Amino acid sequence: MHLETLRLYCDVVRLRSFSRGADQNFVSQSAASQAVQQLETQLGVALIDRTKRPFVVTREGGTFYEAARGILDAWEKAKAEVGAVKARVAGTVRVAAIYSVGLHDMSRPMQQFRSQYPEALVQLECLHPHKVVEAVLSGEADIGIMSYPPADRALSVVPLREEPMALVCHPNHRFARRRVVVPPDLAGEAFVAFDAGLTIRKAIDRALRQHNVRVNIVMEFDNIETIKQAISIAAGVSILPRHTVQKEASIRTLATVDVAMPDLVRPVAIVHRRHKALTPTAERFVQMLKDASEAPRAATRERERARAGGGA
Repeated sequence: MHLETLRLYCDVVRLRSFSRGADQNFVSQSAASQAVQQLETQLGVALIDRTKRPFVVTREGGTFYEAARGILDAWEKAKAEVGAVKARVAGTVRVAAIYSVGLHDMSRPMQQFRSQYPEALVQLECLHPHKVVEAVLSGEADIGIMSYPPADRALSVVPLREEPMALVCHPNHRFARRRVVVPPDLAGEAFVAFDAGLTIRKAIDRALRQHNVRVNIVMEFDNIETIKQAISIAAGVSILPRHTVQKEASIRTLATVDVAMPDLVRPVAIVHRRHKALTPTAERFVQMLKDASEAPRAATRERERARAGGGA
């Protein structure tokens, strides 16, 4: 006996018609009649008196109808409850992020996530890039957020955004009065660099080499915050993701200037273990981060469309 047969029987009885009950279940009238006969054979009683027109449901048929209706209602309730558990966003999402992302980009989405899903918690730990990968692969973190994600068969990579870079200098530096700096301007300039082993350092070095520019590296650090501190005491200039210096630029403790290297961007992505499924809560948080990254791009495209329409 199948739930579909019970549903068909209940529809035949409810609608007082084999033909309409069959239509309701997308079967022929003959198939509906045969299904009811099979139920009668299994139960050993007549459920419907076909000698009368229209047919009459027997007393046993009425009792069976109520029982079948209860079974079907319980099934629908069970499906709804399972769906609610599946959709429930609760528990902890463990996030490992590089320092610049954790400090500059995570506060708002974490607050928004907690507001939308009070039963969920995002646990954030800021780490160096290689430690982010280690935390994800070891299972200490559900997801990692980092720049220049490595090519690793054990990792799945979800691209988030590509961050424009800018030249960053002290407000009194001669570059601060410019709108744009071209690569040759940086030749011999005192430069505060990332540590040589970091991927972002390699990307900046590669971009400078492509323009045949050699800077004078005076300091090396492994994070953006320390580089900004060095620039603030006029130790030199640097190239950093523009949005990581927004606060300092707004209060004029640092200056940002466009640098004519448009291909130099910092890719940021989410990484997680390839063969380990994310929890529903982690999936929802990943989607929120993707939506948050897409919003500025969508706004930019809309402004560009508006300008193009105005120009036409």
